[in-house]
This record gives sequence, structure tokens and C-alpha cells, in this order.
Amino acid sequence: MKLTAEISMYPFNGDYIPPIKGFIEWLNQQEGLLIATKPTCTLVTGDYDRVMAVLTHGMRYSVQTWGKAVFVTKFLPGFEALPEAGA
Repeated sequence: MKLTAEISMYPFNGDYIPPIKGFIEWLNQQEGLLIATKPTCTLVTGDYDRVMAVLTHGMRYSVQTWGKAVFVTKFLPGFEALPEAGA
């Protein structure tokens, strides 16, 4: 099953831009997903299990690298907000 997740990160850090950019850069390095960054969130689309695994590891990586943050996420199971190019 496909899944689209919309995620926003709010670091508990006065200099919030580096953690947000770092998290987005990390997401973009993950294989098997389509990623689109918008002004207020990032969309992640792919296989349900892959999306969930990447978000689990990504949030842990982010907290370990930059400290505490709030992650606000919406999940749309069975929906591809970012269909592959040409599909």
C-alpha cells in the first residue's frame, strides 16, 4: 500500500534553520521515496512500510544530531500525493 506523509519539524533550538535543513537533506538521501519540500512542510510518498521506517529513523537521527524537536505529521494511507514523473 502507498502512503503519503506530511511532516513539519519545530526544533527547540533558537537557531532552527540548520536542524530543519539537515532533516530535509537527510530525507532526500533516502532511497525509494518521493520527497517534495513546501514552505511549511515536507511531503514523503512511497511504500507504507518504507515511509514509516524512514520517518522513525529520521526523527531519531534528528533528535540525536540537533536535540529536541516537535514533529507534526499527517498520514494519508493509500494516497500518492507525489506520483512518479510521467506516471
